[in-house]
Amino acid sequence: THTWRVLAVYMILAANLSEQQALKQACPSCGTSQLCNCSSMGLDFVPLGLTAKITVLDLAHNRIKHIRSQDLQQAVNLRVLQLQSNKISSIDEDSFQSLAKLELLDLSNNSLAHVSPVWFGHLFSLQHLHLQGNSYRDLGESSPFSSLRNLSSLHLGNPWFSVIRQGNFEGIELLHKLWIDGSNLSQYEQGSLKSIKTINHMIINIRSINVFSDIVRDLLHSVAWLEVRRIAFSIAAEMQLLRVMSSSFAKKISFRQTLLTDATVPELVTILEDMPKLVELELVDCRLLGTGQWKIQIQAKQSQTLRVFTIEKLSIEEFYLFTDLQAVEGLISLFRRVTVQNTKVFLVPCRISQCLLSLEYLDLSANLLGDQSLEHSACQGGWPSLQTLNLSRNSLSDLEMTSKSLSHLGNLIVLDISQNNFGEIPDVCEWPKTLKYLNLSSTQIPKVTACIPRSLEVLDVSANNLKEFGLQLPSLKELYLTKNQLKALPGAAPIPNLVALSVRRNKLNSFSKEEFESFKRMELLDASDNNFICSCEFLSFIHHEARIAQVLVGWPDEYVCDSPLAVRGAQVGAVHLSLMECHRSLVVSLICVLVFLVILLLVAVGYKYHVVWYMRMTWAWLQAKRKPKRAPPKDDVCYDAFVSYSENDSDWVENTMVQELEQACPPFRLCLHKRDFVPGKWIVDNIIDSIEKSRKTLFVLSEHFVQSEWCKYELDFSHFRLFDENNDAAILILLEPIQSKAIPKRFCKLRKIMNTKTYLEWPAGEEQQEMFWFNLKIALRS
Repeated sequence: THTWRVLAVYMILAANLSEQQALKQACPSCGTSQLCNCSSMGLDFVPLGLTAKITVLDLAHNRIKHIRSQDLQQAVNLRVLQLQSNKISSIDEDSFQSLAKLELLDLSNNSLAHVSPVWFGHLFSLQHLHLQGNSYRDLGESSPFSSLRNLSSLHLGNPWFSVIRQGNFEGIELLHKLWIDGSNLSQYEQGSLKSIKTINHMIINIRSINVFSDIVRDLLHSVAWLEVRRIAFSIAAEMQLLRVMSSSFAKKISFRQTLLTDATVPELVTILEDMPKLVELELVDCRLLGTGQWKIQIQAKQSQTLRVFTIEKLSIEEFYLFTDLQAVEGLISLFRRVTVQNTKVFLVPCRISQCLLSLEYLDLSANLLGDQSLEHSACQGGWPSLQTLNLSRNSLSDLEMTSKSLSHLGNLIVLDISQNNFGEIPDVCEWPKTLKYLNLSSTQIPKVTACIPRSLEVLDVSANNLKEFGLQLPSLKELYLTKNQLKALPGAAPIPNLVALSVRRNKLNSFSKEEFESFKRMELLDASDNNFICSCEFLSFIHHEARIAQVLVGWPDEYVCDSPLAVRGAQVGAVHLSLMECHRSLVVSLICVLVFLVILLLVAVGYKYHVVWYMRMTWAWLQAKRKPKRAPPKDDVCYDAFVSYSENDSDWVENTMVQELEQACPPFRLCLHKRDFVPGKWIVDNIIDSIEKSRKTLFVLSEHFVQSEWCKYELDFSHFRLFDENNDAAILILLEPIQSKAIPKRFCKLRKIMNTKTYLEWPAGEEQQEMFWFNLKIALRS
């Protein structure tokens, strides 16, 4: 029994270990942290080996089709499970049973044909559930979410989603966000959403005005922010169905990608101004077909609650024919915040500006306002309460005219005129006396002059062409000079109250202790991304002398400093100065001397040990090795022997050996480099070809031979045949006695051949010479 228990424990441990190895192999990030990122890895199933240590599991953008019961059984501490963008079509009923701590479940963009309440039965902590983008047509006969008491956000729907039934949302009383993709929703049973008492933000993508009207009727008192997408208000008769909205308690209404016409705008306005608690109206990425000539005159009742009006990217195909909006003058007097962005506005009629009596915030960025049109838009009596004005990304070009047009705005505090093309800046300008914040970034100004108002507390002149800054601004607290051409810090005396200074991405290379300490009230200095020289003195000064709470100094990539300042934009902390920082010139000089000595040493070693020769030999060896190892056909053999000899031994070879062998009967055909090598052909190729076309290789050994590089090549190439082809191709003739010490080490193959093969010695006496020639001829014929 004990043995079986040990075996069972062993098998369980082995199985767990193999599963963990499989998990780590499938998702390398799962082995070391609580976050397991397996997204976009081509997985076909949930990987094995998930443990209780994992709290976040990302399996998005894979090919998973089925969630099995055991897949997530051990991941009991999981809080986030992302399964979106897979091919999931089926989920076992108890797949999520162990996930009692799960807070976010994303099943969007899969292939689920139905939604089962059994899946969510044990998800007591679930707060966020995403089910949009599947293929289910309804939510079933009952509520699949009845057990989700802590649910905060719910996303559902798809292009095939067509029916919402009573009871589908039973059990849900409070939602922060409810998003329904109902572009083809055709049937809505009255009261289906009434069980939800409070919805902070309701997003519905819908086309049917009839269904939308029924939904609004159920949400009159529960929705705080209603966002409607992709609906078309094109027929005036249909607008009567929306009269129910007049009783809605919603505080914010948003229309995105909505179609409006001249016929429906007046009807919609009258509906919205009747809403008792509406504070904010938003139109984003909508289309207006018409020119503002309303067929039905708007009966202005002046909503007592609407204060915020936003238009972003409104498309008006015939915007150049748009009227002066006289019809809406009575509606806008109580607006406090108006945003009209990226809508091709080139003029705000003076009468409209004068009607905006309560306006405090106006954003007209990314439009077509020019100098003349701004003068008309900001006419006398216009925008009397305005405090913040954003005119960035327009067509303004005259700073003097811009300032004069706005000078009568007695309450203006914040002005953003960035990303216009002012170019030259005048010496004097007229500004509102209350102006505190001015943004002139990216306006192509080459210098700053007294045109800048002295009343400013915040000035942004980033991304211009400034080379210096010396303005007298006694009230200035924040100055942004990022991305200019400054080579020195601005003087502190003209800006004594400066608290924050940004000089990022300029051309500063240092600043003195006096410059630094002259800013008495400085709390933040951002000087990163400059050309600072990483010197010991500069670092010591910043670390030991600075009184500023935060100093950001980033070094460019070409400098490497062993300190916290080496990190781009790092805050100055404890600086540990290295030798490189304190003595850069000395260290660089020493490194250069060391490099020179190393190169000199390598040259000397290479000369002594014939490194160049070995490199050339290696190349030749590689060339030879690429040749086929098989013996050439007999038809290709042209010579009886290839003679390898030193040029100093040519007299004996050419006048004695050649005469004896080539005049023998029958004669021997010898290959000599002087007469038989192909002219113009690389010498290494000639050597290899000659050896391959010869039955034998005859080496004439002498003191001169072992000193010759080409003889060494010939010896090596012949050695390939000796050992690679296992033949008896080499014949050694010892022309004179050779001391073993005289043979260089690089001729190791010659030593090996002389130790393993018999060689012939050239005798001095004539009687022995006859025997020498007899033996040589026998060897050549063998």
